[in-house]
Order: sequence, then structure tokens, then C-alpha cells
Amino acid sequence: MANTYNVLAILNGKSAGNDVLRQAIQDLRSEGYTIAVRVTWEPGDAARYLQEARELSVHTVIAGGGDGTINEIVSGLARLPSAERPILGILPLGTANDFATSAGIPLPPAEALRIAVNGPVTAVDIIRVNNKRYFINMATGGFGTRITTETPARLKAALGGVSYLLHGLSRVDSLKADSCEIRSEEFNWQGDALVIGIGNGRQAGGGQRLCPAALINDGLMDISIITAAEWLPTLMHTLTREDDNPNILRARSRTLEITAHQSMTFNLDGEPLSGTHFRMEILPQAIHCRLPAESELLGTAPE
Repeated sequence: MANTYNVLAILNGKSAGNDVLRQAIQDLRSEGYTIAVRVTWEPGDAARYLQEARELSVHTVIAGGGDGTINEIVSGLARLPSAERPILGILPLGTANDFATSAGIPLPPAEALRIAVNGPVTAVDIIRVNNKRYFINMATGGFGTRITTETPARLKAALGGVSYLLHGLSRVDSLKADSCEIRSEEFNWQGDALVIGIGNGRQAGGGQRLCPAALINDGLMDISIITAAEWLPTLMHTLTREDDNPNILRARSRTLEITAHQSMTFNLDGEPLSGTHFRMEILPQAIHCRLPAESELLGTAPE
């Protein structure tokens, strides 16, 4: 059977019953776009649909959902041979949509879908962790990670990204720093970290811009460490302002080693990974993605 599709949209099952999205897909089909739709129900579905996309020689795969859905599809793409990776489109349908917001992708489904199927194509970096996990936006560790994990689903559904902040403020009494060592090519730090952000994108946790200068195509990851010293003013500064703060350490690197004295958890685009040792490395221009031409995540690509 000949290939009749050039776009495969993989939608998170929680977001599939969206009448506005359904109409947007129908409108594009009426314009001549051949779009197939698949809906995830359980772990492993996205990987299976990516295999189907390979078999159909689909040109563009759309990740429709939140940051976790995007992570699952990016991870699946990263495991394919580079010559067989379709272009990635982003359709933000989640609670926080941190990556889409950083990238300047509009939230209305019709606008986002049009960029996802026909927007400019750019080669972008992703980051590999411990040689087996991946993320495209940000890895966060420390108190912020625990808050993101613990925030009740109903609160997130009602309030969106601000729910993380409200839940975090309610748990200030449980603040506990992670004692760790962080090493890169030109950077070495050891101490107590309240929040750690390793950014390919700029924000996580429902809008907290932990790495406000990160670029997704510069071959580097941005590192931000909020130290436990003077934690309250530092944390409030981070939530409300983007200028420099002496208690926030920043660096850039191609590779990174993190060693903790006790088990800690990193959220990779919202997907947890626990352990005492993490090795992160940038994979430059690993996948091609449809992003707005004016996206603030795009700098001049390295030679």
C-alpha cells in the first residue's frame, strides 16, 4: 500500500477529546494536508507509533500533549538512526507547556498545528543522560523537582503553571537542599543546592525561567544552581526577576557530571530519574524541529 500520509499526529489520550483541535485538523486536511492521528493510552504507545511513522515514511511527527509527551517522542526519535528521524512538530496540550512557551509556539491549537505541519525547520540540540535517557527542554533537581512531582493533579488542572508555585509555598517547611558536586570542562562546584536547572530550553515547573539565556541550537547546555545560602530571597528573586543574583551560579557546558551524597531526583522534561550519579551530554543538532522563525530559543547555529 502506498504511503498516503505526510504527517502523523501523536496525541496524549488526556488531550484527544478536543473539539477545537479536531476542527483544526479537518481544516488542514481540506487544504490538502494528509494527516494521520494516533492517540496514546499507555507507556510504549508513542514508540510504537514512531515505528509506524518510519514504515509509512512520514515526513513530520507531531507531539500533541504536555512536556512529558514531547519528552517521550523526542526520546523515541533519538533512538532512531539519524537518517530515519522525521521532523518534530509541537502541539502544546498540557498543563504547563514549558517547552512550547519557551519556543514561542502559540497555545491555540489551530495556530500551533499550522506551525507543526508547515513551520520553518531547524536542527536543534537534545541532551542525553547516563547514555539512556533524553530531554529537549530542561532537567531540574532539588526542591523544585519535588514540588513539581508532588503538586496534586486537580490543582494543576485548575490553575495551570501557577499551581506549582502555590504548592511550593505551602511546603516551604520541608525545604531540603541536595548536597552534590557538579563538574564540567571548565566548571567545578560542590555544596548544597536548593534548585538545579540544566537547560536546553529556558523554563520549567510551570513558567520558572531557570535558564533565561539558553539556546536550543548552540551546542551547549545552560547550568543554573540556586544555592542554599540565603535561600528565601534567592528563590523569590528567581520567581520574579531575571537579572543576575549572587546566589545563583550559572555556567555553560557540553558535558556535565553530577555526583550526590544521597539519592536525588532530576525531572527530565517532567519525567523523573533518581540516583547518585548523572552524566549529561549535549547532542548537537540531533533532531529537526518545526519552530517559529522568531523563536527566542534560536541563536546562530554553530559551524
